[in-house]
Formats: sequence, C-alpha cells, structure tokens
Amino acid sequence: MTKAIGVLTAGGDSPGLNAAIRALGKAAIGSYGMNIIGFRDGFRGLVENRMIRLNRDTLSGILTMGGTMLGTSRDKPHRMPVGGKILDMTDVIVENYHKHHLDVLVCIGGGGTHKNAYKLLQQGLNIITLPKTIDNDIEGSDTTIGFDTALGIATEAIDRLHSTAHSHHRIIVLEVMGHNTGWLALGAGVAGGADVILIPEIPYQVKYVADSILRRSRGGKNFSIIVVAEGALPKNPDEIPADIRRDEKDAQNGRDGADPSGDAHTMRLARELELRTGLESRVTILGHLQRGGAPTAYDRLLATRIGTACAEFIHEGRFGIMVAARGEGVEAMPLDDVVGKRKAVPLDHPWIQSARGVGTCLGDEKVGS
Repeated sequence: MTKAIGVLTAGGDSPGLNAAIRALGKAAIGSYGMNIIGFRDGFRGLVENRMIRLNRDTLSGILTMGGTMLGTSRDKPHRMPVGGKILDMTDVIVENYHKHHLDVLVCIGGGGTHKNAYKLLQQGLNIITLPKTIDNDIEGSDTTIGFDTALGIATEAIDRLHSTAHSHHRIIVLEVMGHNTGWLALGAGVAGGADVILIPEIPYQVKYVADSILRRSRGGKNFSIIVVAEGALPKNPDEIPADIRRDEKDAQNGRDGADPSGDAHTMRLARELELRTGLESRVTILGHLQRGGAPTAYDRLLATRIGTACAEFIHEGRFGIMVAARGEGVEAMPLDDVVGKRKAVPLDHPWIQSARGVGTCLGDEKVGS
C-alpha cells in the first residue's frame, strides 16, 4: 500500500531545512511512490489543518533557499495558545493525523521539537525526527542541519571584526548563539583566531580573561577579539559587579553597533574588561543573522543524506527514531535515547585542545607568562 507521510518544521529556523524537505520528498516520491503532505508553521499547522501537498513541482528550486518553505513556530502540542487560552491540543493532532491517513509524521527540529514529537509517539503515532539546530546540541548526532552554515557566518564576523579591532586598539566582544552549549562559539573562535573563547562548559574567571588581554598589550598587541557563547557564565558571578552596565543612551545612539536588546551579561563583561585593562571595548551581538541565508554545501549534503535516509527508514517501517548523522553515514537512534539530553562540548574535545595549543584563553586558567 502507498504510504502517506506528514512533515513539519518546528522551533527556530536553520539553513538546510528546505534541503531536508526536498530530499525526503523526492526520495519518498521517486523511489517508493509515497504521498507527502507538509504542515505549515510547525505543530500549529497540524492542529489547524493548514497543509500543502508536496510533489516534484513544489519541491523544485528549494535546495539553495534558507529558512523553511513550510514555515515554523515554537508552539507545543500540549501547551498551545488558542483563543487567548493555553490548551492541550494533543488529541486534535492525533485526530488530524488519522484524518489524513498518515503512516508517519516526520518532525524536523531541535531539542524542543524532539520532546514534543516524543509525546506524540507516546500517543501511538508513528514518528521520525531529523536533527536541526545551529546549536549542534542534539544528542546522538555528530552534527545537525544548520550548524555548518552558522559556523561559517560567525567565523566571517570574527574575520571582519579583526580589522576594526586592530585599527581602533579595542577589545571586541562578539556574542554568538548556541543556547547552553559552546559548539558554535568554540568552532568559530578557533577558526577565526579569537584571542579569548568563553563557553558554557567552562565557567570563566574575569581576571584570567583580563590578564590575557594585558599580556597581549605588553607584547605589542593592542587589541583583542573575545567570542562569547550566549550561555557562558563566570565561575564567580560576583566577579562582575551587578551595577556595571553599559549606558543605555550609548546603545540607543548606536555606539559602534551596540545592541540595546543584547545580552546584559555580555555587556557587563565588556564593561568590566574595559575597566580592568584600560582598553575601550565594544560588543557585537550576531543574533538571528547566524540563522539566515543560503545553506553551505556541507549543510546541503547533510540534509540530503539525512532526508533520503528518512524515506528509506519509512519504507522499512522503522519508526520512533531520529535519523542521526554518523561519520559519512546515518544511524537510526531510538527517540528514548535522544529526548531530554543535550550534547555538550566534552572538556577533552580536540577543538578545546587545539584552542589551548595555540594559546587561546578559555577563561579558566592563566595563559602564558
């Protein structure tokens, strides 16, 4: 019998989502003669029956496009705003799943999407997930759709900031995304030659960061690039006084790109380093810029590999899994082994060893003499 597939994208957008939708659809249709329906705006589209039939025409030309042709949202099936109230719409999703005679629902997303998909699995639906997030923090997958593109964008930002930091003899603090993991900050920091990299996995001490900047000054380097993951925190919160904040007026006046909506902690860190070192500091917060634009070749390859493998697993009747990237292949990871876990940067990871090897300060020890 012809299988019917439902697919949705949920959570934050990532480059490569369209490539994954295309790969799943073209493989399912071309290799197995399946039917595929896309639901708009995540789980909300499944609740509201907002859908699009995916075929060769609708899947054509989307490989290189950023974002997601289906739209996305962060709505949760069990806590969805409806008519001014927060309602559990799980039963409606189950009903619509059967109404469309679906054999499987494919959910493409990050950690939150996997949790929501798992709840639907527990309601008896056939579920497969694909790992997507620029944070690269999905347990069980070597990498995730969108990470490589975001890594390149953050690295390019560091490259560009080097010239202005050098010209004005400043400390430039660049905040990147990553939620509670440091993959993006660490990878971009190493690739961009950052002088300091601060990640959530390694609580930092401001004195070590300031000492590393002063050491560079003594050596004739009168600027420093600091890459901070949004979830990075000091080992001792009291080391940065609570009253150290950037003047909001400076931010509102657009002082060298200062962002008044930026993370207050990063702003305080920059101000404290300015006071400790005597060098002017400026903050750049990349924000959603990291998630935009066309996916890299690697992300297109990754999304295509995972998407086509997903169609094969559906053909084989393998459900309740995440299609994980493993080496150059894929692996069907049971959702039980994925949900509720976060892939943090191991403290012995080669990227950390490489950073230390080239003298990068990670905020946890004195660097150099």
